[in-house]
Amino acid sequence: MFKIMKRTLMLPINHFLKLVKMKLFRNPLLILAAFLFLASCSSDDAEEKDQEKPAINIAFEGGFPEPCVGLVRGETYTFRAKATDNVSLAAYSLDIHHNFDHHTHDDQQGDCELEPVKQAVNPWIFMENYSIEGGVRSYEITIELTIPQDIDPGNYHCSYSVTDHTGWQSRTSVDITIVE
Repeated sequence: MFKIMKRTLMLPINHFLKLVKMKLFRNPLLILAAFLFLASCSSDDAEEKDQEKPAINIAFEGGFPEPCVGLVRGETYTFRAKATDNVSLAAYSLDIHHNFDHHTHDDQQGDCELEPVKQAVNPWIFMENYSIEGGVRSYEITIELTIPQDIDPGNYHCSYSVTDHTGWQSRTSVDITIVE
């Protein structure tokens, strides 16, 4: 057993001796290049990594829409939500789409009565992304929208999404109804 250990330990030493014989380590430029290569490697351990998702909330005074609210076609509404992050916010989005097939989202708030399942003819699909400048940790989303006159009335989802500078994302959704 000792002989096996001895041979195993001797392999790296023999390899090193062969390199020395080949005069690879005698060239100062090669030594300098190897040193610079190893020195250029860095570790991000000193930087604290953002491991926390941002938060988004519509359940505050002035937050809109509330779950199960009815919105009238042709009327203008101000959609409001609050976004926060432990480091800095980067972007947010608003997505309004039909729920005529009664699908759900895992982040959905409220439990609303839904109309019967129906086929979409002219549904409203609103998806818009917005940037948050300045590296702020708190931001109030305010989007003024007019509900189009010619869309299908019925059940819709309103989803807010927020992303921080690290790429973490959170979202929240509520059921709304578009009425005539």
